[in-house]
Amino acid sequence: MIIRHHLLKELTARFTHFPVVALLGPRQVGKTTIAKAFGASWKKVPVTHFDLEDPDDLARLADPAFLLKSLKGLVVLDEIQQRPDLFPLLRVLADRKPLPARFLILGSAAPELLKNSSETLAGRVSFLELPVLSLTELSSSAEGKKKNWLTTRWVRGGFPRALLAKNSALSHEWRAAFIRTYLERDLPQLGITLSAVTLRRFWMMLAHYHGQTWNGNELARSLGVSDKTVSHYLDILEGTFMALRLLPWSTNLKKREVKAPKVYLTDSGILHSLLGVSDQEELLGHPKCGASWEGLMIQEIMQQWQLSPREIFFWKLHSGAELDLLVVKNGRRIGFEIKLTNAPSITPSMKSALEALQLHHLYVVCYGEGKTWPLAKKISAVPAKSLSMLKIN
Repeated sequence: MIIRHHLLKELTARFTHFPVVALLGPRQVGKTTIAKAFGASWKKVPVTHFDLEDPDDLARLADPAFLLKSLKGLVVLDEIQQRPDLFPLLRVLADRKPLPARFLILGSAAPELLKNSSETLAGRVSFLELPVLSLTELSSSAEGKKKNWLTTRWVRGGFPRALLAKNSALSHEWRAAFIRTYLERDLPQLGITLSAVTLRRFWMMLAHYHGQTWNGNELARSLGVSDKTVSHYLDILEGTFMALRLLPWSTNLKKREVKAPKVYLTDSGILHSLLGVSDQEELLGHPKCGASWEGLMIQEIMQQWQLSPREIFFWKLHSGAELDLLVVKNGRRIGFEIKLTNAPSITPSMKSALEALQLHHLYVVCYGEGKTWPLAKKISAVPAKSLSMLKIN
């Protein structure tokens, strides 16, 4: 088990300002583990935990107002999407003076899919997203220092049980079961009544579009539905942390820039399962190998600097010049070009991006480990395992 200590510190910081903190992330990413570790370190005892998928805990909450009003300390409500009716009550409990209890709510969907959460608890709740395990977290943990995780993390993805499985076969089996459970149980529990077969087909098609610009019309024709319907499917995958929509950056109306977003699956292991890739050898020979690496590095960069989707973009001209990732933060523009190689070189596209976007710096993220080295003025190569050493803020 890998304890994510930086998240425990972040939860503590959030509770100094908010009576309710929502820890959100996909199923099986480790939210309950984090909640238990945080509860163990909670100084204001007691700690009360409710699993809203446990019939016994649901029975205890038959009269939630009576029970929750009497509790003190820290109250954890796990899988809050099972009981959206609790949000109005949490608003009342969060407004008490003095405040006898604080609430940590765990959910497997974004606020917009958690009915009434954003509206009811506005100003009282802080949302913290828990992503899959990153290379930086693995490398800094006591367990991670004993092993080179780069290839394993890439092939298996970042879900703890898939990543830490005893062998590749067990990892692949876990991911296949996760996909099936997500479609057949998790989505219906969120009130999403779509055909599991249809959404699986869309998800598999999206895997083949991983790293490409969104073409809703083409996907809609393949599925025999409208482009509005496939956009709704993408919204669902995004709202349950399974997909990322990377928006284009526009700099000059006179230039023919790509306006459609790029789409990525957020976990490389799930991507590989949907593509039918089971090991590194198959991955290196697959047409989506480079796009898979690109998606992994984008997720690493997002987690390293806690970037929101509003701070990241891609840039591409119809003439061919492009930049894989543009980070706009604190008034600075940092570019990232992602290459699956040990020895990256400067391309004309990089020079175009540096000039057109007025970048403070451009980093070429490559495979492997070691120190960052300069390629040209304002352009540096950085191995994947050294991303944590960069300071971009």
